Amino acid sequence: MAALMLLSVAAFAEGDYRVAMITDYGDITDQSFNQTTYEACKAFCEANGIDFTYYKPNGDSTAERVAMVEKADDEDYNVIMMPGYAFGETIAEVQEEYPDITFIALDVSEGDLGGAALSENVYCAVYKEELCGYMAGYAAVKLGYTHLGFLGGMAVPAVVRYGFGFVQGADAAAVETGADVTVEYVYGNQFYGDADITAYMDNWYQTLGVQCVFACGGGIYSSAAEAAAKVEGGKVIGVDVDQAAIIDGTYGEGLTVTSAMKGLGATVDTLLTETIAGNFANYGGKVESLGLVGTEPAANYVQLAPSTQYAEGFTEADYADLVAKMFNGEITVSDAIDAMPETTITVNDLGTVK
Repeated sequence: MAALMLLSVAAFAEGDYRVAMITDYGDITDQSFNQTTYEACKAFCEANGIDFTYYKPNGDSTAERVAMVEKADDEDYNVIMMPGYAFGETIAEVQEEYPDITFIALDVSEGDLGGAALSENVYCAVYKEELCGYMAGYAAVKLGYTHLGFLGGMAVPAVVRYGFGFVQGADAAAVETGADVTVEYVYGNQFYGDADITAYMDNWYQTLGVQCVFACGGGIYSSAAEAAAKVEGGKVIGVDVDQAAIIDGTYGEGLTVTSAMKGLGATVDTLLTETIAGNFANYGGKVESLGLVGTEPAANYVQLAPSTQYAEGFTEADYADLVAKMFNGEITVSDAIDAMPETTITVNDLGTVK
């Protein structure tokens, strides 16, 4: 699926579309999935004269998310955007009950659906996390970081793909540079930071000498960033969206080397454009894995953040060259998640923090 330019509302097929977004267990200020999706929906609808609202469930349960679908239907919203894997059970429950509503889900995989077959009024986008994970690992080593860490949230497929891609990218850069690279690898077993995980990260930075940690799992970045800020030169890598603003703004300027991003905004633009234009039938009933669509980095559904700290070892031109090689097949990245990738670097697989 290629990214599309926004069309003027006059160019759309006739139809009375009203767009709603439902948050998962977060809110629209989470600096992650909810906020990015909300801002993209709002911008699209304002630009095209389409009614838009959002709903926040009262709690983190399928029943409460289903209640928001019911409310959106009662208020005549017929396109509903759902960000995050937590909507899998919700989709399975509501898709046939509301056949006139178009459901667009971001980062909801077949596994999240619990075995339910998709109806023709549902489209699910998932992402090739291994590709942007690779970019982040490659960039980190090229920028001179040789003792890396991967702090995953829960070991769900998307997080594992990020991590295994990160290891593959670090390995490729180590082969090119001849650097002696070590990656400490662990899962926090949750999607938020806490005192226990921060203490674990303190040990990485202060005792083991880890220089840069890829914090991959919602709000778990807080523990890595808090620990990194205590060490001169400590760095972190964000995930899903460009997390530099929240990390640097909260814990210290310049902490964030880059973020491995999913193109949530591009997905929203494409799917809303196609839906309002009357083309949703080309997407309905599918779970589609989105990755690279060309050699222009910013046009892809997986990419590094605009805030990336480029330097002599890894410049914007180097990044563009890397993306071109990945798109053209000169560089391949495995998406297998059954075992840690074989590498020439040292990877210390440490299981879970708790």
